[in-house]
Amino acid sequence: MKAILMTAPGGPETLELADIPMPELPGPDYVRVKLHAAGVNPVDTKLRKTAAYYPDRLPCVLGCDGAGVVERVGANVHRFTPGDEVYFFNGGLGAEQGNYAEYTVVHQDYVAFKPRHVTMEEAAALPLVLITAWESLVDRTCLAEGQSVLIHAGAGGVGHIAIQLAKQIGATVITTVGTPEKAAWVTHLGAERVVAYRDADFVQAVLDWTHGRGVDVVLDTVGGANLCRSFSCTRVYGRVVTLLQMDCPAEAIRLARLRNLALVQELMLTPTLLNLHEQRVHQRRILEEGARLVEADKLKVKVSHVLPLEEATRAHRMIEEGHTTGKIVLRIV
Repeated sequence: MKAILMTAPGGPETLELADIPMPELPGPDYVRVKLHAAGVNPVDTKLRKTAAYYPDRLPCVLGCDGAGVVERVGANVHRFTPGDEVYFFNGGLGAEQGNYAEYTVVHQDYVAFKPRHVTMEEAAALPLVLITAWESLVDRTCLAEGQSVLIHAGAGGVGHIAIQLAKQIGATVITTVGTPEKAAWVTHLGAERVVAYRDADFVQAVLDWTHGRGVDVVLDTVGGANLCRSFSCTRVYGRVVTLLQMDCPAEAIRLARLRNLALVQELMLTPTLLNLHEQRVHQRRILEEGARLVEADKLKVKVSHVLPLEEATRAHRMIEEGHTTGKIVLRIV
């Protein structure tokens, strides 16, 4: 079968189109999926640069997000039959083959039925960003109806899903973006206040919007100074969740402590990396709930570019340039 192999740590040029053996079912609880599309995420580019989780497993296939059709099922599989359309977060971290390929195998407990009435490309764009946004806002910070949330980079992959989830919860949203076009789009998604971070200080904008109180919750998808400055506009006893490593100067940490902030780190890869079965099942249930929201027209994913599988290198370059809105997807069939 055709697949994109990461041959060594390094730049996008280390990705090569190759023929590799068809994956066999590793056990009776697995399904084999004929992949139609694979989502491309920033984590793919970071893993490609360093091979952090699999330095001894190269070459390997990247890609955590997949959507396709069940082609074969193991003897114990009871949730699916051949022909079912599915989507999932699985593989791409070293131990399990990723989704930049024509076929993959997945444990049945980690697979969800694809949302109806959306394309395979849209389904493949959802898993990582949906799980990340859900775990950040629902599981980790317990965002509640009537509360306020600052979502950084609202036009990004996680950001645009997080805005919609926050609105479903009943929260009010302020978000940061880089261009007027992105501002118009996130307003359409439901954000009540949009800050063009190149033209305005988001801290002051948040404080003005909340009459000096600060927001109840911050979702940081940027890291660095962006995260550290967010402490100043989070309400006392508020909650801050970041997708990046916390590396703030001592004065920022002292401010967070003074304001009694709960500082939370979100890494949705943890269940896969630590082989935590129940937590992976929970992530599948998030995908099932997300599918219900999509089918009820309450959640939409934006796919900005669909590229053929053989253009994975281009997809990685586009992500690293940092100007995309929504998600990039590889079309496999």
